[in-house]
Amino acid sequence: MEYGSIERELRIDASPEVVYEVVSSAEHLREWWPDEAELDPVPGGTGRIVFGDPASPDAKVEELTVVEADPPRRFAFRWVYDKGETAAPDNSLLVTIDLVPSGDGTLLRFKETGFRERGWEAAVLEQAYLDHARGWDHFLPRLVTRATELVARR
Repeated sequence: MEYGSIERELRIDASPEVVYEVVSSAEHLREWWPDEAELDPVPGGTGRIVFGDPASPDAKVEELTVVEADPPRRFAFRWVYDKGETAAPDNSLLVTIDLVPSGDGTLLRFKETGFRERGWEAAVLEQAYLDHARGWDHFLPRLVTRATELVARR
């Protein structure tokens, strides 16, 4: 298997505007992905997400840098880079979320790249790729649920 990119497509019964809000707002991110989130959702904006109890030493903290913010079409960010470093193609992963109108809903095209560019040894690369693939398989359906819940409330 080539561990180059993770790609998923999801159909969501919500407008691209609603889905964009769910993928780019810290308030909504907390409902489907990390346990805690801070994010300035503009190009060059930074933030961080926390998996687990933020007060626990076992919490996993990841820095984020927004690469592209084009509402309601595309949101892209870099993550999985060392604290204090500037996110770049050779030291981080790139997540791109494209939103395409589809009938009365949205087709979300998700892609995460940069695994090979990190220069990890083969075993580390494989483990990181598989961990992320499993993670996105868990979290992306929660994104769909969050977006449809928002539509139901409005």
